Amino acid sequence: MWLRIKRVLSNKTVMLRLAFTLLIILVVRIGSHITVPLFDTASITRFMNTSGSFVAILNNFSGQALERFSIMALGISPYITASIAIQLLQMVIPQFKEWSEQGESGKAKINRYTRYGAVALAFMQGFALIIGISNNGSVFIPALEGTLISQFKYVFYIYMAIVIAGGTALAIWLADMITKKGVGNGTSMLIVAGIVTSLPTMWTTLWTKYIVADVRTGWTVLWFVLILLLYFGILLGVVYMQIAVRKIPVQYANRQGKSDSNIPMRINSAGVIPVIFAQTIMSIPLTIIGFSGASGTSGFSAWINSMFDSRQPIGFIMYVVLIVVFSFFYSFLTVNPEKISNNLSKSNAYVPGVRPGQDTKDYVAKLLFKITVIGTIYLVTLAILPILTSIVFGFTGTEAQAITLGGTSLLIIVGVAIETTQQVENDAKQNEYSGIFK
Repeated sequence: MWLRIKRVLSNKTVMLRLAFTLLIILVVRIGSHITVPLFDTASITRFMNTSGSFVAILNNFSGQALERFSIMALGISPYITASIAIQLLQMVIPQFKEWSEQGESGKAKINRYTRYGAVALAFMQGFALIIGISNNGSVFIPALEGTLISQFKYVFYIYMAIVIAGGTALAIWLADMITKKGVGNGTSMLIVAGIVTSLPTMWTTLWTKYIVADVRTGWTVLWFVLILLLYFGILLGVVYMQIAVRKIPVQYANRQGKSDSNIPMRINSAGVIPVIFAQTIMSIPLTIIGFSGASGTSGFSAWINSMFDSRQPIGFIMYVVLIVVFSFFYSFLTVNPEKISNNLSKSNAYVPGVRPGQDTKDYVAKLLFKITVIGTIYLVTLAILPILTSIVFGFTGTEAQAITLGGTSLLIIVGVAIETTQQVENDAKQNEYSGIFK
């Protein structure tokens, strides 16, 4: 391990790329503290205390930029939503599917439309968010009340939404800069940078609850140590599952002897997408109720709360079912057994003991189904852990938002960390080998 670290640290090119990435992240973090002009940040605090968990998810992904209602309030999240939407539209719109098969030129067209969609979505989300916050009171700073600005408030609402959309456009551009000149995937790096900023809040909340408590006993210290051990145990489990693969052996007809070639299939081939989809669908109705200012204790709002709140029995079951459905759907969307079978036939290769063509396709599909069952159980377990642990340890609503044992955030951090580490090592090796010929 130390040899690998030394190889990376001694490579000037990789270190410069790493420094550039850290510089871009610093710029994003500075931008996350620049508040949208004219906006009263006290209004967003009141709104978040009564809104659904969808707003809390956006706040975590943006690195608490939303609770400050900064120009980076939505961050890179609209781009992720647009990317997923475009990917799904490739299944129903022939033009998008044709572009996806055209190589780099087609990929460039899809990326362009994804960016247009992301900026438009950021504007709509920003405008809807401002309207929702305004239902609980004025969103303008108190000094502007009764002025021309408050009289033409919708014009300035549009102005604020444009500023937020501009912040998303800036985040997309900075993410592209990281991808081209930095380390790792820029979009993923910005998300992780936002999530990591919430970790100090988690530790300080735990420390305050169990160590700096008014009545501290041996039991409170024991609970604190137990939660720490549980967190690191979950972390190790996530790392293991993220790197776990099932290898399909491949034999080439024109090669003699034993072949070490294989097709690696990740246990969690769907990644974090099923959990994000499920959380988004579950949270949107709750957020709409929060926008309307309706009480969640009676009538239609109470029914919505029981159906879509994952802490309620019916909502919990629906949350699990959605994760299972999206996990299987996205796994078979990303790993196409027919495409794998065709590629093997074109390469004059085959799976030992399996006939080429339809039999190979069926073999890969059955194997993918079995793997997805394991991956889905893993995803469901990881997704419900924050809910179960908040109940077991008796966390309040505010504490449960800060203390997340498991969940989407941990899955994203571990996944991006593994991919980025592998890329850094590969870049270091590539530069080392190319130096031989200089």
